[in-house]
This record gives sequence, C-alpha cells and structure tokens, in this order.
Amino acid sequence: MSFDCYHGRDLFQTSERIPRQSMKTETMVATNQRSTKALVGGFIVSLMVCYTAAAIGGLSTAEAVATWYPNVAKPSWNPPNWIFAPVWSLLYFTMAVASWLVWKADRILATRPALAWFGFHLMLNALWSLLFFGMKRFDLAMIEIVLLWLSIVISIFLYYRFSKLAAMLLIPYCAWVTFASCLNYAIWSLNRVG
Repeated sequence: MSFDCYHGRDLFQTSERIPRQSMKTETMVATNQRSTKALVGGFIVSLMVCYTAAAIGGLSTAEAVATWYPNVAKPSWNPPNWIFAPVWSLLYFTMAVASWLVWKADRILATRPALAWFGFHLMLNALWSLLFFGMKRFDLAMIEIVLLWLSIVISIFLYYRFSKLAAMLLIPYCAWVTFASCLNYAIWSLNRVG
C-alpha cells in the first residue's frame, strides 16, 4: 500500500474514489453529447457512400438509356424507363439508412465486417450497370446480378444481428433486384445471337 505523506492518508482508500456507476453515467453523458454530431455525420457519410455508388452506376447508364436501350428487345412486362430513377433513388436512401442503423449500433469492431461487406456489395451494384449498359453484356450482367442478389441476402443476415429495422429496410431492395434479375434474363434471352 502506498501512503500519501502530504495528506496523511492511504492513496487506495475507497472513500475518495468516484463510484463506478457515477463514472459510467458521466461517460455516457459525454458520449451522448458527442454522439449527436457523430450520428448526423455518420448519416451523411452513409448517404454519400450509397449515392456515390448510384452515381458510378449512373455514369454508364444515362447515355445508354437514351440512345441504345430503346432499341433493345424487351419483354412486354418491362416497366417504363421513367420508373427506374425514382425507385433506385428510394432504394439507395433505404440502403443508406440501413447502413447508418448498423453503424450506430455502437459496436464498432462488431459492425465493421457487416459494413465492409455492404461496401463490397455496393461495388457489385455499380458493376452491374457497367456490364449491362456500359459494355452491353447481358450474359455477364446476368451472372453478376445473381452475385449481387446473394450479396444483398448476406447483407440482410449480417445487418439483422445489429438492427432488425436495418435488415427489413434491405428487403424491398432485394425484391427489386429479384425483379431486375428476371428482367435481365428476359432481355438476355430475347437478344441472344445464334
């Protein structure tokens, strides 16, 4: 034991210590005060990441939709072109909210693999547009969209561990990609040469 010669008392005396509960409460208050800015910043970053993936995909889509895509044979159930932009905008928003919900679960080390996987998935998302519209390769896009769909399903399971709402927010996206996969296959079938 150590003895404080200036004050004539034991340094390890428990009566002078701050109770653990009090320290925990003070830390939580300080964290919550910092967290407001962090939560807003995290939400903005989540939006930026998701909409950056959208913009990358959009670069190869925009011109092709106006010039090449109208001449591609499509099934009768193909939706009108105007519907894709608002649907995808909403889906990217729900993806951003879902990722933010997982991020704010406040278990940084635990959520990191789920968020890293989702980042990988966003690369697959952007790649599909490049293959389908940029390279006009329906066959490669078909293979890739199956991988994209699987990556979404995995993301749903990974996100569920941290936030049920985050997982549910990805379900409409998964449903839309399921529809897009069927459409991709139909277009590939109708435009196959030889």
